[in-house]
Amino acid sequence: SKRPGWGESMLVLPPATTQRETLMDSTTATAELGWMVHPPSGWEEVSGYDENMNTIRTYQVCNVFESSQNNWLRTKFIRRRGAHRIHVEMKFSVRDCSSIPSVPGSCKETFNLYYYEADFDSATKTFPNWMENPWVKVDTIAADESFSQVDLGGRVMKINTEVRSFGPVSRSGFYLAFQDYGGCMSLIAVRVFYRKCPRVIQNGAIFQETLSGAESTSLVAARGSCIANAEEVDVPIKLYCNGDGEWLVPIGRCMCKAGFEAVENGTICRGCPSGTFKANQGDKACTHCPINSRTTSEGATNCVCRNGYYRADLDPLDMPCTTIPSAPQAVISSVNETSLMLEWTPPRDSGGREDLVYNIICKSCGSGRGACTRCGDNVQYAPRQLGLTEPRIYISDLLAHTQYTFEIQAVNGVTDQSPFSPQFASVNITTNQAAPSAVSIMHQVSRTVDSITLSWSQPDQPNGVILDYELQYYEKVPMGGTQKGQKKKKN
Repeated sequence: SKRPGWGESMLVLPPATTQRETLMDSTTATAELGWMVHPPSGWEEVSGYDENMNTIRTYQVCNVFESSQNNWLRTKFIRRRGAHRIHVEMKFSVRDCSSIPSVPGSCKETFNLYYYEADFDSATKTFPNWMENPWVKVDTIAADESFSQVDLGGRVMKINTEVRSFGPVSRSGFYLAFQDYGGCMSLIAVRVFYRKCPRVIQNGAIFQETLSGAESTSLVAARGSCIANAEEVDVPIKLYCNGDGEWLVPIGRCMCKAGFEAVENGTICRGCPSGTFKANQGDKACTHCPINSRTTSEGATNCVCRNGYYRADLDPLDMPCTTIPSAPQAVISSVNETSLMLEWTPPRDSGGREDLVYNIICKSCGSGRGACTRCGDNVQYAPRQLGLTEPRIYISDLLAHTQYTFEIQAVNGVTDQSPFSPQFASVNITTNQAAPSAVSIMHQVSRTVDSITLSWSQPDQPNGVILDYELQYYEKVPMGGTQKGQKKKKN
């Protein structure tokens, strides 16, 4: 046995948890008790009555007019059945010495209780000797109330009840002995028992039946094991059984694991019913599945999103499942030469989330040169192309006189989990015309004495519809002369 340290709890659980295990009860005898008396003129077995006036076998002695009384009464062999401390409950009545006429001064109103340990039923009429040592004295038993002749005439029973305990006991069994040394009394009932702490479930752990310790102040440690579907939280898990067979408040505890909740005062961890879940170990009860989710079985640790709804990696398990947003609305575009301002209003449905952002997809559609293609890296976006939190963007460095398609995507935290592409609104624009780039290459086709024929390619960047070309030429003059230039337009 062991006492808890100063830091451990010492509160006692309700007394109802105490159990007594009876080793011997004289009131259950259906025939003579047959206990050993010494000398034969002392204790006498007779039929008597308990406090409820039921017939029982009792022992009485009343040799008050004879001096030097030493009357012993010994029980039969009582096996201890693993008990370390024995309790004896005695019910008895004692005659008030002062109520006995002409009683000598040797009259007593007390008796002594002894015990003797043995490994087997070895007692005889003379062994063990009828004396203290080898017998071990437990206590001198005194009556709280005694009766007089008047009481006896009125048949008023004044029964005293006293309980004594002794230990440690370690051999197979023991005998009890009651010593009278000059009293007038009746030993009505003797019950011998030991105390134990019963099997109990406390703080999510099972503690098996435990016998109390050998001393009244003993504390016997009992290790607990978690109930089904519970896991240790604090270790070690233990209770202490005190000398009165009472459990002390447990040290350590077990809690229902994820997917299970405590019911029936914490004695059972039950799987979460269908439609509920519990994500973590603990004392909390199962909770209903969030909106747009369900469970597929009992004992769920999370709820599965319904078709078309999703849960982002960082979403808590008690958050409703959400979906992708609808497309942005009411797109307004404003072109200024080769730059563009786009504005729009948020989607009608955000998908049930608050992490809505926008992505801009730019496609250049040229002028009759086939399908649209993604814009090049030269296009500039302010504040950025992806992850816009505000419904507007400024786009610059576009090509002049070019058709563009812009898609404004609405995305949120579950867009990547959807098998469908993001919803978007699109707008088509054409940038303004600008001055064309210079002609890069010119070829001489033919010439005569007074004429020349030239050809050239369209500028790399016409930046609009070219209406005409301007040709400028210069005459060569002798050294020191003045060069004259002329211009001509070619339609």
